[in-house]
Amino acid sequence: MALPATIYKTTIQLSDVDRGIYETLQATVARHPSETAERLIARLLAYALLQEPELNFTKGISATDEPDLWVRGGDGRVLRWVEVGLPEGERVVKACRHSERVTLLACGRMLGSWVQLQLPKLEKLANLTIICIDQPFIDRLTAQLERSINWSITITEGTLYLETGYETMETAIRVKLGSR
Repeated sequence: MALPATIYKTTIQLSDVDRGIYETLQATVARHPSETAERLIARLLAYALLQEPELNFTKGISATDEPDLWVRGGDGRVLRWVEVGLPEGERVVKACRHSERVTLLACGRMLGSWVQLQLPKLEKLANLTIICIDQPFIDRLTAQLERSINWSITITEGTLYLETGYETMETAIRVKLGSR
């Protein structure tokens, strides 16, 4: 018998001063049994960092032909493809061929070596943005993960400040390629 997904209810008070976005984001997110807590946190961070109308979570890890988040046009075309983690370069190239814009929130324990290996292959893709988030920041959020998530996020001058109710933490938003 397959294990069921774990459901998380999220509320994010978002103040993105850099882009002039001030919203309360609410989402119910399913975590597949094979998905790590770190990956779930990265998906939620991408949802806040890249917030725009019509940005939605997909089936995620259980649908290998879909990104983690996307914006789809009225005709079904993918206007924005959002990945998290450290995907294979070929997957990113394919996404760039099938979407107007692709954004990767790159994070993970092997981020440094991934950047060295993959970035030279991806630099020529005009519709690709790569944003890096430090793993210790994600680890701290993972340690506090509960089924009901209430965050207050402020983004200003390239820094993300996140208040969880337990503590306030910050991390740099490092854009390696493209622009947020």
